[in-house]
Amino acid sequence: MKSRKEHSTNSINEKYWKEHCGITQILSLIGGRWKINILVYLLNEKKLRYNELKKRLVGVSERMLIAKLKELESDGLINRIVYQEVPPKVEYELTERGKSLEDILNRMEKWGEANLPVK
Repeated sequence: MKSRKEHSTNSINEKYWKEHCGITQILSLIGGRWKINILVYLLNEKKLRYNELKKRLVGVSERMLIAKLKELESDGLINRIVYQEVPPKVEYELTERGKSLEDILNRMEKWGEANLPVK
């Protein structure tokens, strides 16, 4: 993926809003198609192996899952635990910072369920 130029208007605006707006900050951390799902699975199940996450996230590619896990780890929301064994075993769990999203995620879920489109 091509990144924006550091001094482009979009980059300057994005940086400003992430630093000055709490909503923009949280949406940059948990936004997108897969991050919230990963966080909720880890919130409910405490620790999951890579393959367990992959099975639950129907339709996610390996490349996308790896990218989102790296982003969540980089942002301090999840821990990646590597066990030194053969075959390699890797588990993911929420950090304290990630666990602090529990109330927000639960409220978002309740609001979303209450506002599902009527069929």
